[in-house]
Amino acid sequence: MNTVQERVKTDIEHRPHVLLMEDEINIAKGLEMVMRDEGLEVDIAITGQGALDKFRVSEFDLLVADLRLPDMDGMEVIQQVREKRPNTHVVIITGYPSVSSAVQAVRMGVSDYLRKPFTEDEFRKAVKSALQQREKESMEELIVETQKERLIQKEEVIRVLERAYQDGEFWRELMENGSEALKAYRLSRKAKAAILSGDLDWIRKNVGELSEEQLSFIYKRLEREAW
Repeated sequence: MNTVQERVKTDIEHRPHVLLMEDEINIAKGLEMVMRDEGLEVDIAITGQGALDKFRVSEFDLLVADLRLPDMDGMEVIQQVREKRPNTHVVIITGYPSVSSAVQAVRMGVSDYLRKPFTEDEFRKAVKSALQQREKESMEELIVETQKERLIQKEEVIRVLERAYQDGEFWRELMENGSEALKAYRLSRKAKAAILSGDLDWIRKNVGELSEEQLSFIYKRLEREAW
């Protein structure tokens, strides 16, 4: 079995892992039951900090996030997750929808935005759609197995880093909007994640040694306070 076949087999056997961030216990238990009935593995966090703590120790395919929490703004949690774990998709559930939060959700690449009260069917469809989108993106990464695509990835990462160094406006856009700023580049999810999280080890391994100027954005990412 070659590398591509092994990765496909792993993706097929993978059981999606969801973190539900919801402080109303009755709602959380009900949504947990819906997702478990769909064969998903579910963890629950009743605070924003609790959700961030779980992300420190576990990988999640999907974050289902309420916005009004007892300790912090749910959008702040989502932003930190999207910066640190760009591969994690997000579905927002909120009883207090607003235009500003909806616009912010779009900018951060949130998969869906559900207004409470919603039906079980609406919730089930939103979760399923987000996970299917993630699976599609994961499968698309298989193209990077070819030498040609690996070379393209290397060139694209260098283009992004050089532009960030030379273009202050792009630097700010990349820092504030994350994946949205990288849409024009032919980058795999792993390459995007490395740039946005400041993964210097991945960049050196897959791109090679770069100049201090080219790495200036990565260094700035690494200076950000750890979770």
